[in-house]
Amino acid sequence: MSKYFGTDGYRGEAGVELTAPKAFKTGRYLGYYLKNEGSGRRPKVVIGKDTRLSSYMLEYSIAAGLATSGADVYLLHVTTTPSVSYVTLTDGFDAGVMITASHNPYYDNGIKIINRYGAKLGDEVTELIEGYIEGTPSDIPMASGDNIGRIHDYYSGRNRYIGYLISLVSNSYKSLRIGLDSANGAASKISRSVFSALGAKLYTIGDEPNGTNVNDECGSTSPEKLAEIVKKEGLDVGFAFDGDGDRCIAIDSNGEIVDGDKILYILAKRLKRQGALYSNKVIATVMSNGGLKSSLSDMGIEVDTTQVGDRFVYEKMISTGAMLGGEQSGHIIIRKYATTGDGLLTALIITEEMIDRKESLCKLSEGFTVLPQASASVKVKSKKDAISDPKVKHLITKINEELAPRGRLIVRESGTEPKIRIMVECESEDTCKKHINLIRDLLSERGHIDG
Repeated sequence: MSKYFGTDGYRGEAGVELTAPKAFKTGRYLGYYLKNEGSGRRPKVVIGKDTRLSSYMLEYSIAAGLATSGADVYLLHVTTTPSVSYVTLTDGFDAGVMITASHNPYYDNGIKIINRYGAKLGDEVTELIEGYIEGTPSDIPMASGDNIGRIHDYYSGRNRYIGYLISLVSNSYKSLRIGLDSANGAASKISRSVFSALGAKLYTIGDEPNGTNVNDECGSTSPEKLAEIVKKEGLDVGFAFDGDGDRCIAIDSNGEIVDGDKILYILAKRLKRQGALYSNKVIATVMSNGGLKSSLSDMGIEVDTTQVGDRFVYEKMISTGAMLGGEQSGHIIIRKYATTGDGLLTALIITEEMIDRKESLCKLSEGFTVLPQASASVKVKSKKDAISDPKVKHLITKINEELAPRGRLIVRESGTEPKIRIMVECESEDTCKKHINLIRDLLSERGHIDG
């Protein structure tokens, strides 16, 4: 397993695991790699960041590293991950960098690297970057004279992304009352700009970032406050995004949470009706509710699963020809419009479906059968040690044998945090919680739990 780069880039506590010198070296090697790959021509890299206190420090460090290796750098400043992906692809950049820890607390941060096609950079390159951070090679050429890279402001790229989102909409939102929770993150200004331009009456929370309040009891990981507002104010719909704006969790007019699985169900029906669900297939992850597969199969739509991570979802979409994929957490990829999860895009297409069908979100969700499911995250001292513990492995096997064939237990390492993720799906929520507690108690008994 990689030391720094996980399923969603390089992530860790800013100033501790992810430091300015390491960010500088990341930029140094990326610039060097791109220059060699491009037969010596000057590479162009675009950088965006979220609202975390440390994002500014890391932005300048990466930009300096890139420029020192002879790459030109274009700064989008505070913007969303999908906007960096869009700008990288459409404006002809050699790579994009997003500084964010997504849904993590403010004291964490991360580096996502995007290739020229707008998708996540492959392991072969991140492994080379890790090698350089660790000292192999010990040195690489440093640009001098007029070969030193230039650093530019590039607000226009972000504005083009906003224009792109608006261009996808066919309806006026003037009759709609919409709640938005931007997690005090990267979508704080963009979300308001897009929905205001379309005429919606907005009720917003989580749009006053101060550097330390990103994802703090708000956004897609904590949509309860938005749900209360939608219900209390009688809004038509609500949308909660995460720290870097690539996730969307919806709220229907009854204040009920519509997660990524239900969103996939709604969008699959829309694309099939439009004749745009090529391969008649949807890609989900192993953590998706089993009800997604059974509900879509009733309409002749197949569901393929892959490991957790929107990068793996996208790779599976490409290999199977699927046009729709995503995660229960709200990462939704609509390949017709984007190469990565995009919370704002997802929200717009859901709103378009509501208007086109003249139906509420709760009506659009009808037909989705949810299987009882419970999940938990447990902070551990060592993910590898916890997962490989023989007694933990034995208990996992025993529970799965007990639940089969109508239930399942998944215990996996988080790709973004020092946690173990536990998910149980079976005949009742109480039984699900009982098995989660058995795993948690054993982890504690074996000394794996941190804190």
